[in-house]
Amino acid sequence: MVGKPIIHVVSDSLGDTACEVVLAAAGQFPPDAFEIVRLPKVERVSQVERHLAEHGASNRQAAVFHTIVGPALRDEVTELLQRLDIPAVDLMGPALGLLSSLSGTKPLGIPGVIHRTDERYFHRISCMEFTLEHDDGAGSEDLCRADIVLIGVSRTSKTPLSMYLALQGYRVANIPLVPGSEPPRELFECDPARVFGLLSTTEVIASRRNERLEGPLARAVAPSYADPEHIARELDDARALMRRLGCFVVRTDGKAIEESAAEISAHLERILAKRRLRADASTL
Repeated sequence: MVGKPIIHVVSDSLGDTACEVVLAAAGQFPPDAFEIVRLPKVERVSQVERHLAEHGASNRQAAVFHTIVGPALRDEVTELLQRLDIPAVDLMGPALGLLSSLSGTKPLGIPGVIHRTDERYFHRISCMEFTLEHDDGAGSEDLCRADIVLIGVSRTSKTPLSMYLALQGYRVANIPLVPGSEPPRELFECDPARVFGLLSTTEVIASRRNERLEGPLARAVAPSYADPEHIARELDDARALMRRLGCFVVRTDGKAIEESAAEISAHLERILAKRRLRADASTL
């Protein structure tokens, strides 16, 4: 066997789902432990056979992760991999089988359904447009239309979080908390359950702000921007405002954007679910 192990991601659609699983699993191993190659838009088993031959499947350690929704093609690919003695993980077949048994209906067997330009697609586009129009304090006059409002001092990941949440289907606005400036009055009219305060440590914020201050001129214009004592006072003021608003606070230091977004969306959905239950109970 030569070279590092190779992971083949095979799909009759784009292969995004399988790639996410493979990357998540590979993240538990040292960097560059595997080579990952993708074969999307598979229509015939011969494409898979040719792909494996081109990548030297016979003389390299290899595995295949596949998401093929068409049952006939999936069976053909499974048979090929068994014949070639290549270990494989079917990421779609068992899931389809379980959902079919639960629902009592057969799966559609249409590749790429998740990528179709359906209502969900246009909803995400609308969320992205809203979020871009309400970035960094813009568009505050209709702040209450937002599904989620993020507030925080500079360099607490407001904009990256906003964009990521928009891709998940939320209309997001973010408001910077600037020393000496009052936040827009519309913020105090928003549903507190939809407002999230972002906090980080003085050290992390100072480090990020220093990266933004390139050259002596920038430091002369904003001498206190990256000063730890000044940042500490900003954070104290931000915490006071968050207590006043009664919003949920999220720490962003030491977290990936995905982690913070998951914390925000999970908390919001819990609150909304409880409200729906109370509303249903009141109608009985």
